[in-house]
Amino acid sequence: MSANKHPYYNLSRRDFLKLSMMTGFSAFLASCASGATPTAETGTDWLATGESIPMDVLLGKAQEEGSLTTIALPHDWANYGEMIETYKSKFDMEINELNPDAGSSDELEAIRANKDSKGPQAPDVIDIGVGHTETAMNDGLVAPYKVSAWDTIPEGAKDPDGHWWAEYYGVLAFEVIADEFSEVPMDWEDLLKPEYKGKVAMAGEVLKSNQSVQTVFAAGLSRYGKSPTSVEEAVEAAGLGLQFWKEVNDAGNFIPVIADQGKIAQGETPIVMEWDYLALANRDALAGNPALEIIVPGSGVLAGPYAGGISAYAPHPYAARLWWEFVMSDEGQNIYLKGYAHPIRFNDMASRGVIPQEMLDKLPPADAYAKAFFPSVPMLTAVFTEITENWRSVVYGEG
Repeated sequence: MSANKHPYYNLSRRDFLKLSMMTGFSAFLASCASGATPTAETGTDWLATGESIPMDVLLGKAQEEGSLTTIALPHDWANYGEMIETYKSKFDMEINELNPDAGSSDELEAIRANKDSKGPQAPDVIDIGVGHTETAMNDGLVAPYKVSAWDTIPEGAKDPDGHWWAEYYGVLAFEVIADEFSEVPMDWEDLLKPEYKGKVAMAGEVLKSNQSVQTVFAAGLSRYGKSPTSVEEAVEAAGLGLQFWKEVNDAGNFIPVIADQGKIAQGETPIVMEWDYLALANRDALAGNPALEIIVPGSGVLAGPYAGGISAYAPHPYAARLWWEFVMSDEGQNIYLKGYAHPIRFNDMASRGVIPQEMLDKLPPADAYAKAFFPSVPMLTAVFTEITENWRSVVYGEG
């Protein structure tokens, strides 16, 4: 929705706040919570409780701050462009967007580097791979907060104390320029074929990008042949993934560049490993120029949730909490789905009939996801360490 078409756009923040308290804002309040919205209590230290803040209090305090700083939210990733613009217009807020192409490690480093700063380089909110959540908590980088819809987020997809929660997930898929090949790759081992020499790329740098770490892990899962049931088995599969990518590199098939929509459009990266929601969005955006085929591999189908969190040093702590109330509401979760990302609250929303049928009709066939593996956080943490510490030595043979 464009800002100038929003019914509240021409109101001052003070008038907007008065109107929202008095009249038609109840629909949004209902969409943010699975039950009744809590009421304000005088004298409560809202930031210290870690619990959801009553919307009348939260909106007022966020409006006083007036701005939010995000990081690593490309507009073509999981439909974040629409998410950002809707938040800005809905709440009459400004958003300062830092480094949209940053990886999860960069996000955490941005918090560390700006602990003592309330300036424009200090992020308020982060969107990181779940495997990075343990580091974020151990280093004291994230503040606890349980959004109003907390109870509808599946167990195992959130920290019990509210330091992080999964927002959406996808599976790693092959994004292939179909006209480039007589046969497209259907599984990981196909990427070793000689016809793919100089054709295979990742969508990020392994030492910085969670997506690329998971690309290595997914290939290893394919070779492992089963879903790991322990951290030790997951690390073993990760080792097989490193060996796989060594072979792809040795064969000359791997292109060590970061594939993006521009490189795909120009034909520089004909085969890319990417989250399905990004690949599907690229397919729509490029509209056949070139034509892309999106393939969920026959094995090693890895599901990757991304986790939201609030900086423990956020310059705009209330705007940060308002952001997550919106993102995790039915409206925000449907914005993810519009961008092909599976919202983490999908089951709850489907059971209540609040997902538009036209969105459901655009999703890939359910059977492509039947073998998807959801690793635990301890698995992801161990896998991340195994892959990042050994990537250059195993794949490139460096000392």
